[in-house]
Amino acid sequence: MTLWNAVLLASIICVALKTLGYLVPPKVLEAPRPARIADLLTVALLSALVAVQTLGAGQAIIVDARIPALIVAAALLLVRAPFLVVVAAAALVAALLRLWGWAA
Repeated sequence: MTLWNAVLLASIICVALKTLGYLVPPKVLEAPRPARIADLLTVALLSALVAVQTLGAGQAIIVDARIPALIVAAALLLVRAPFLVVVAAAALVAALLRLWGWAA
């Protein structure tokens, strides 16, 4: 199987799953359990994406300036700082650490 065949097959599967989603009765989706699972699944997927983008570089785990920047961002989110401030502060922390040579 070539790469393009795999991409086409995955695309067809995605469209089929989306079509099946429209066929599910609304009564099933409005129940408390599926709604709670969907909420938790969203948080879990976003957390996994953040972890992979922060710690991953290919097949290796890299610890650099992104870790302290993520900690600063999490702390600012806990005190309910505006999102723009969170992003700017995290970028500033990472930039300063890289400037000072403390984290590559």
